[in-house]
Amino acid sequence: MGNTDMAAVFAAGARAAAVLMARRQTVAVAEGATGGLVSAALLAVPGASACYLGGAVVYTPRARHRLLGLKREDVVGIKSASEPWAMLAAETVRQRFSATWGIAESGAAGPQGNPYGDAAGHSCIAVAGPVAAVRTLATGSNDRIGNMAAFAVALLDLLAAQVD
Repeated sequence: MGNTDMAAVFAAGARAAAVLMARRQTVAVAEGATGGLVSAALLAVPGASACYLGGAVVYTPRARHRLLGLKREDVVGIKSASEPWAMLAAETVRQRFSATWGIAESGAAGPQGNPYGDAAGHSCIAVAGPVAAVRTLATGSNDRIGNMAAFAVALLDLLAAQVD
């Protein structure tokens, strides 16, 4: 990851953590194509244990079951890397950790698309909590590392906007 991409991810994590800590609220994370960058960005903030309860990289159907406790029947008709999936994952991780906020990301970092037909650079992000928000991103890029960073920044910024 380039220094610029990494700096943007960690800056977004610092912004989100600051807002959470100021409001004494907590977050739990379910991320996919970001591969742990969202959690790393939050945990890089000194005192992160005041707001960060835990997270998981939910990258496969097995992870969906083992880490989120979701069975096949829970996701019937819901495609991975979609807004409904991102919201389900955000709400599920929020409930499992009894967090104020649950956040989730699922996408196709690249250089190819994913098995579900989404192009590289496609990601769906969601925030569940006192208010909810879900977005679809399309970077138009097949740069895996750049997309991972862009997805992480977008999710952390979406969280900070909802908390604020």
